[in-house]
Amino acid sequence: MALKRTDIHSDKELLKTGKIKEDYTATDPWRILRIQGEFVEGFDALSKIGPAVAVFGSSRFTPENPYYQAALSATEEISKHGLAIITGGGPGIMEAANLGAYRTKGGLSIGCNIELPEEQKPNPYQHISLHFRYFFVRKVMFVKYSVAFLIFPGGFGTLDELFEALTLSQTRKIEHFPIVLYDYSYWRGLIKWLNDFTLKEGCIKEENLKLLSFANTPHEAAKIIIDNSKKHGYI
Repeated sequence: MALKRTDIHSDKELLKTGKIKEDYTATDPWRILRIQGEFVEGFDALSKIGPAVAVFGSSRFTPENPYYQAALSATEEISKHGLAIITGGGPGIMEAANLGAYRTKGGLSIGCNIELPEEQKPNPYQHISLHFRYFFVRKVMFVKYSVAFLIFPGGFGTLDELFEALTLSQTRKIEHFPIVLYDYSYWRGLIKWLNDFTLKEGCIKEENLKLLSFANTPHEAAKIIIDNSKKHGYI
């Protein structure tokens, strides 16, 4: 069979030096390799950590803030029962949660840091520190290795993690695990809206709202998670 002219030049096209505007490291196939690499690195680092609790909340709270102190206390108590703590690795609630595990004897503190336009500086209280380019890869790490989510007051990022967990639980993509919201007074308006509008209009079922638990003290938050972990044999 005679080769077409385009076939003769296939190797030449493959081996030619690309122009700057054709930089292959900015193409989708190369991005797929980066994504694959992030998954491999994350799975390799976390595959043997055991059950963990993912903690979310605002990066803007300082150590003097009551929510910071609450996250610190709750994660200390959780860590004493052998559960690892995994966060986004940054400041605020993430720092408090990592610190709670870091300073507990036998605790394991993990940070899954993300590249942002405004650089997020990793907090120093991490036994394992991973760095991700892609939010969705990072989210997989939280869900895959967690047996509970503990969610403190926060902004869009915190809400994103909350509704990600709720959606995966609602659709049974993951096993139902505790999704604990800290300080009911902070979340009251959201819960009221879900009841008055989302539920009323039939967009969700009443049982979906039962996926949420609430705690108003660090001990209450820790107890919900610890009791559930004992029930299911995680600790």
